[in-house]
Amino acid sequence: MKKSRFRLDGLIAAPFTPFDAKGAVNYTMVAKVAAHLRATGVHGAFVCGTTGEGSSLTSDERRKLAETWRRATKGKLKLIVHVGHNSLRESQELAKHAQSIGADAVATLAPSFFKPEGLAGIIDWCAAVAKSAPKTPFYYYHMPGMTGVNGTMADFLPLAAARIPNFAGIKFTHENLMDYTLTLAAAKDRYDILFGRDEILLSALVVGAPGAVGSTYNYMAPIFNRVVAAYVAGDLNAARAHQLKVTQVIASMVKHGGLPAGKAIMSLIGLDCGSVRAPLVQPSADSIAKMRAELEQLGFFTAVGK
Repeated sequence: MKKSRFRLDGLIAAPFTPFDAKGAVNYTMVAKVAAHLRATGVHGAFVCGTTGEGSSLTSDERRKLAETWRRATKGKLKLIVHVGHNSLRESQELAKHAQSIGADAVATLAPSFFKPEGLAGIIDWCAAVAKSAPKTPFYYYHMPGMTGVNGTMADFLPLAAARIPNFAGIKFTHENLMDYTLTLAAAKDRYDILFGRDEILLSALVVGAPGAVGSTYNYMAPIFNRVVAAYVAGDLNAARAHQLKVTQVIASMVKHGGLPAGKAIMSLIGLDCGSVRAPLVQPSADSIAKMRAELEQLGFFTAVGK
């Protein structure tokens, strides 16, 4: 009997990295956040990525954080460790470590200072990282808005699959729904093409998204699960209504600072993950108060059970 492939589906949260008042990683908060994610219907945690401020952490912090998440998620949530780094050797060491602790998968962004040349360059980089964790499913994290590295993922996928034995799919964080649709078709259910733009999740579901990775699933998973459930049930009006609510919340979060404001929302729902690290800037107390008032007006706290 052929062994079934590794699969990621449903909502995968990209957790914030908790910091204490002195700016050190607050590892003791991880178990609380993991329990919250599980309780709100999240299937996994994608750690040390963009939302987790992975590029602002030291490699030692990233390793210890991955270990802490492994203990908190074992048998409860799937753990995907982002190992991307501008140094290939650092990325390879992080991948080796993730495999050694039993991470369910690893992922990497493209390097963003010296950038790879075209799809061939991206694949060369990914192959070099993936071979450092050969027994662990590998995902390419496509996020051109942050890395400045772009390419057609529908063309990337078959090339990567032929070159990387443990290639498992793509975290597709881009607004290009045409490329996303063509990439899903190229995957033919052999690879996971996880969608990464929370504000347009419903659009991705329509074209066949099997799962999604996002920052707002940390605090809005109950509403997003209603989007998914309504869509699956064929109630498009309800799905649109739920998607509108999360999009309105995201608009408020973006207005008050984006990622740092999203991290502040965690405190508003009772999970204090602290501030952000430079160069990110923490929203002012006044801005957070205004955001809270806007979220209350939108019915956010009631919708997420807080």
